[in-house]
Amino acid sequence: MEWDDTGLDDLLNYHGAISYRTDGYWWKIEAWLIQPTVFCPHGVRYNLTLHNPSNRRILGYDNAHSIKIPAKSNFSNRIVRDHMHLTSQDKGRPYEYTTARKLMADFFTTVDEVINLLEGKNR
Repeated sequence: MEWDDTGLDDLLNYHGAISYRTDGYWWKIEAWLIQPTVFCPHGVRYNLTLHNPSNRRILGYDNAHSIKIPAKSNFSNRIVRDHMHLTSQDKGRPYEYTTARKLMADFFTTVDEVINLLEGKNR
């Protein structure tokens, strides 16, 4: 299968990028090409993370390991690679990778949402 992946070059160019925000939060992107597999048909390994000012990871989008969907879900006992962690304690929930451009857009949208939520709690 040939994968048409918009934004792939942009994602790969961000590999190793770390950006520190003025509010103390920071994000890191790691992404590289791999041989496509059944579990990773798009052939992209990625790890996009957001860290708080204390350097704790509080958000992550990755496919570094598989997660098992809980039995109470409609897709119970299914194993997926692409997933996200919405808190530091979150074991992971499925993420549907479609393109690198959408992955980055989803990540940065969630970054803003998480920080706004956390900063709103601190006020």
